[in-house]
Amino acid sequence: MIKLTWALVAEHMDEWTGDDAAQGAAVLEARVGASVEASGMKPEAVQHWRTDFLTPVVTSLRTEGAAALASGESWSRAAGPFMACASPLS
Repeated sequence: MIKLTWALVAEHMDEWTGDDAAQGAAVLEARVGASVEASGMKPEAVQHWRTDFLTPVVTSLRTEGAAALASGESWSRAAGPFMACASPLS
């Protein structure tokens, strides 16, 4: 089991607990993506946000994060105003 926590600076914080990093990455992408879509930003700004902030963090969780968590280590990544961290639960 892992615990995944994320924050959009000065806006929103959320967490998820589940079985593995791949599932966590999917939840992270879906929940944050939905928040960004509902934010009222113009479509160009939403795309910029997804490309420059969300995608690098989700990609890192799927690669470096999954490896770290499998080894019993924690992982974190930030991009612009977005940060996520995950830790294995004992």
